[in-house]
Amino acid sequence: MIIFKTVRYKNFLSTGQQFIEIQLDRAPATLVVGENGAGKSTMLDALCFGLFQRPFRNIKKDQLINSINEKECVVEVEFTVGKKDYKIIRCIKPNKFEIWCNGDMLNQDAAVRDYQKHLEQQILKLNFRSFTQVVILGNASFVPFMQLKARYRRQVVEDILDIEIFSKMNLMFREKQKSQDEVIKQADFDYQMLDSKIDTQKKHIEEISQNNLESIDTKKLDIKKSETDIKNYQKDIDDTMIEKAKLQKQILDEVAVNTRYKKLHTMEAKLENTCSKHKKDLKFFETYDDCPTCQQAIDSAFKSQMIDKKKSKVDEIESGMQQLEKEITTTETRLKKINDTMVLIREQELLINRFQTSINEIQKYIAKINSEIEELSDEKFSSGVATGELSQLQENLTQADLDKKKYKEEKLYIDTARVLMQDTGIKTKIIKQYLPIMNQYINKNLADMDFFVNFTLDEEFNETIKSRHRDVFNYHSFSEGEKLRIDLAILFTWREIAKLKNSTNTNLLILDEIFDSSLDSSGTDEFMRILNSTMEKENVFVISHKGDTLIDKFPRVMKFEKYKNFTRMAE
Repeated sequence: MIIFKTVRYKNFLSTGQQFIEIQLDRAPATLVVGENGAGKSTMLDALCFGLFQRPFRNIKKDQLINSINEKECVVEVEFTVGKKDYKIIRCIKPNKFEIWCNGDMLNQDAAVRDYQKHLEQQILKLNFRSFTQVVILGNASFVPFMQLKARYRRQVVEDILDIEIFSKMNLMFREKQKSQDEVIKQADFDYQMLDSKIDTQKKHIEEISQNNLESIDTKKLDIKKSETDIKNYQKDIDDTMIEKAKLQKQILDEVAVNTRYKKLHTMEAKLENTCSKHKKDLKFFETYDDCPTCQQAIDSAFKSQMIDKKKSKVDEIESGMQQLEKEITTTETRLKKINDTMVLIREQELLINRFQTSINEIQKYIAKINSEIEELSDEKFSSGVATGELSQLQENLTQADLDKKKYKEEKLYIDTARVLMQDTGIKTKIIKQYLPIMNQYINKNLADMDFFVNFTLDEEFNETIKSRHRDVFNYHSFSEGEKLRIDLAILFTWREIAKLKNSTNTNLLILDEIFDSSLDSSGTDEFMRILNSTMEKENVFVISHKGDTLIDKFPRVMKFEKYKNFTRMAE
């Protein structure tokens, strides 16, 4: 279990030279209040940046450093895993990244990316996406589980169940499959060559009983035929090399196409995020006539102007996304063509190797025939030598047959192992075992918040939601308040499953402005009851603008305020 203890930061966003230090394990429930822009959510950005090198909100790295001091930005996070105490230090201007364990700094010889991977995979055992699904729920850049794409939903669950190792093993077995295929092809080729040599040797022994002169003439004819075969193989090699060169010219743009493909997907994700924000703004102006925060009336002309502006922006972005989708489809088509061409190039290379091997074997055969001619001409040749060579070849053929069977048996084991490591294998069986427990927890949490529906996730993590009257809905059929209840229910479920698995298990839960969005007073009371009953042994932070209505519900209250343009904390 991860016990988060402290986060400290200075010169981070609006924080000044003095460290702001927040004890994360001090109280079971803490209310964080302050005016807009006072720096309440900065603690989320600092915590995420310290652990994952990226803030919780969508803020660029060069914008994280305080714009007034412009140097010595420092974030420190302290936590405990088992009996080990860890401290993460991450700085900007100068850049620094250190991991300390029980007072000793871990070796920094590896690249920063590998150092970060060690932190996430070996120490924390969770990544940014899992962290923001289990530890943080906010209205900034958080994407609820039900709004994630199917593959990302599965990845989150695999991280929580600690079964992502099977995906890595699947990649390993895929590489072994390719390698074993090459071994089997070579073994088949060796077997065929030995079989061919045995046939040749048998004919050779039969020829020994004939007139030596006739044998010599026959062998000379074999040499001529073999030389012709070498010429033919060499021509085949030249033709194949030309074909390979043509294929290589067809994929000169491989790197550019791959780069473009990645950029297009990145652009698509950014456009989707921007479009979602504008839709949210549009819905706000279409829904409200009064500002829900300050209770002031929204000017109708300004409201109409903003609605038209947001609609125009949404249409523009959606049009751009359609064009981008066409570009992605075109790029994917080109990538498939490149991959197909690379397969053809590999086939050409294998063909060249086989032709060259055949030439080498023929050349050896010619040398052997020449030697035999010399022996026959010398009249000292004995059929006993040829018979001994035949026996050795037959022994080699027997061994080659055993090797072939062994390699194919190993390939069968590898194929079977890969089937088990794929999404439809062991992982599906593990997920099937946990799905009823997940659905049970989700429905229990929904009932605790007076939201009485039957919520079910299937093996692909698609939801089915039935009302009391058995009407079927999906997540997007509900109001924002109901969606929030579902998000909370799933968040609590992941934390319970993490406890069962002891994987992504932590004492910390941070809720950013949950009470300021879609929870009504009844939902707020139910949610507080859940916090008090099920989260009593954990450390929950609630960031809210509604301090006046919630302050008496929390044993600890933290207040952030601006003083001389810098954020400071007053408890």
